[in-house]
Amino acid sequence: MAGSDKTQAEVVSPVSDQAMGAVPVATVADTEAALASAARGLREWRSASGFARADALHKIADELTRRAEEAKRMISLETGKPVAQAEREWTLAIDQFRWFAEEARRIYGRIIESRVPGGRFEVSREPVGIVGAFTAWNFPAALLARKVAPALAAGCSVVVRPSSQTPGVAMVMVDCMRANLPKGTVNLVVGPTATTYAPIMADKAVRKVSLTGSTRVGQQMIRDAADTVKKVSMELGGNAPLIVYDDADLELALNVSVPTKFANAGQVCVTPDRFFIHDSLHDQFVDSFVKRAKALKLGDGLDPSTQMGPLINAARFREIDAIVADAVKAGATLVTGGGRAPDLNSGHFFEPTVLTDVTDDMKVFDQENFGPIAAITRFTEEEEALSRANASDMGLSAYAFTRSPGRARRTVSALKAGMVGINSFALAASEAPFGGTNHSGMGREGGTEGINDYLDTKLAQIVF
Repeated sequence: MAGSDKTQAEVVSPVSDQAMGAVPVATVADTEAALASAARGLREWRSASGFARADALHKIADELTRRAEEAKRMISLETGKPVAQAEREWTLAIDQFRWFAEEARRIYGRIIESRVPGGRFEVSREPVGIVGAFTAWNFPAALLARKVAPALAAGCSVVVRPSSQTPGVAMVMVDCMRANLPKGTVNLVVGPTATTYAPIMADKAVRKVSLTGSTRVGQQMIRDAADTVKKVSMELGGNAPLIVYDDADLELALNVSVPTKFANAGQVCVTPDRFFIHDSLHDQFVDSFVKRAKALKLGDGLDPSTQMGPLINAARFREIDAIVADAVKAGATLVTGGGRAPDLNSGHFFEPTVLTDVTDDMKVFDQENFGPIAAITRFTEEEEALSRANASDMGLSAYAFTRSPGRARRTVSALKAGMVGINSFALAASEAPFGGTNHSGMGREGGTEGINDYLDTKLAQIVF
């Protein structure tokens, strides 16, 4: 299978660094054909009732469930993440379609009393139109579902452009959708920016774009969207703080923070990067955290015993290596890790890494590391921890551990983030709004809020 000019691109395993296969690369003409297909699909899909759309999304969820074994293997192959994590991701993707199937039935308007005699205002909600969905490689199924499920529920058609590093997962998902939707409702293109992104952004018929990616890419998308005044929503980078107060349940904090930090080899936007540990607990926290990090089993994600897989590619490996070296040069203490995992000479396996004596101006603290690095510092006062935690342009997620309800409330109020976890990292759920503030993006995915960006509001004044 290839694009119209027969070009294909290899998909490389992060475990072996060897090609696993090839996928078609879209030309500009292919992307334009996908956009034309989406325009045709939109005409039929937008006229379907909310109940019909709900039924279709439930059927998609059924098909996704049927193909779960195939899908979790594909996720693990393309990303390197342990298969248990891949399975959880696929389950989350299915849940998005279930949730938004029901939201499709609840797209309500309202009536407003008019000042005009015999008149009334009617407010209705309509699908925004064609949607461009741009997804990242770290959660290739869940991120796609978060965009496509609400778009379909709202009555929009979609052109999906996944990361070129994880196209197989998107192909499986789109295949599950197409069998249950009018032709042209969902379309898929894979390829470089010039042949995929550029035509989508230039097409004035595309009325909304959604991105999960870096802040730099998001800033460029905002600029590009301005030319045709598209709606934009985006989940961008994070640099999440984790505060462990002196009254925290230390065992709970350790039990959940170690697997969370090193899930997907740390390549998670909402993972904690900056660890603020109260001085009274710091040494005990570090000792236990390091022991648990060292005990993690690295390896091929398809091995059920694997707890952490590789980084996605050689470039990411080099970037993580440079971040650690920069921190050590600046005075941080490397407690464990810091390089290639022993006995794993192929692929991109980087050891779980813990740095202490980290200062706020170090790159490892100042910027999102997006890797298996826990950068740990001390604090003594609550206000100090909150002030330092907020000293970032990012605002996606933030976390704290405390036994005090009052301190918990103060922390939630003070932290600059779209999402805050107290004694928990469980923020991603289909029923809850997911997203950030500041340089971490705009808009929300999930929850009753998740469908709003895919709808236009229409007002009618009707007088008889």
